[in-house]
Amino acid sequence: MNHASRAGETNTWAAGASAGMNQGMAVIPYALLRYYHAMGMNSSECMLLIHLLAFQQVEHNGFPSLEELQQVTGTGSETLAMSLQKLMKEGFLAIDEHTDEERGIQYERYNLNGLYTRLGQLLAKESEEEAERLKSAGMSYRGIDAVNRFNSPASPKAAPEQEEPNLFRIFEKEFGRPLSPMELQMISGWVDEDRYPNELILLALKEAVFAGKVHFRYIDRILLEWSRNRVRTAQDAKAYTQKFRNIGR
Repeated sequence: MNHASRAGETNTWAAGASAGMNQGMAVIPYALLRYYHAMGMNSSECMLLIHLLAFQQVEHNGFPSLEELQQVTGTGSETLAMSLQKLMKEGFLAIDEHTDEERGIQYERYNLNGLYTRLGQLLAKESEEEAERLKSAGMSYRGIDAVNRFNSPASPKAAPEQEEPNLFRIFEKEFGRPLSPMELQMISGWVDEDRYPNELILLALKEAVFAGKVHFRYIDRILLEWSRNRVRTAQDAKAYTQKFRNIGR
């Protein structure tokens, strides 16, 4: 094959890859791929959940029809219906009813919280078993290391031995659910990369609760604003927050 032919093939591949990327990317929890068999799913059921995630994230379609699922899975509607029923029976999947107040219509949406809860339980069990194993070997255990090994095995980072696990538990308690791998990674980033003190992160969470906006993007914006205004400690944060509350009165 001559140079021109190889260059043409490379350009064709690059164009195809670019077109594929432009169609969007779905975030799939690695824990699902790792534990689906242990949770009693077969590969077809796992792939069906992945397609539901993709529909939600990329196409903003929370309740794809059987026909739409047929097109992407190549599976018959009867088999798909049976798989969906099994996933709902096992508690991995549910269907929620919502109301669009502006248009006055009701619609349905697949809810995957059951899946996330089960994955969170498996991850917690794995962490506990790892803690017991290290304890029996006479070693200290760092909860955050287990999270970092799961999310980025090639580059685990050191962290305070007791504070980080408490941080995760406090967030899980406030959110009322297990945190996703991306959320765990965001907290790790605040600690390891941004070097925010734990007390500052918890104060940002408190401010988000006070504002009624308990989600990670809002908490991240609070921390970023404090950083830009040289808020370094909990004392600084309280003074900065009080200042703006007094202005707003």
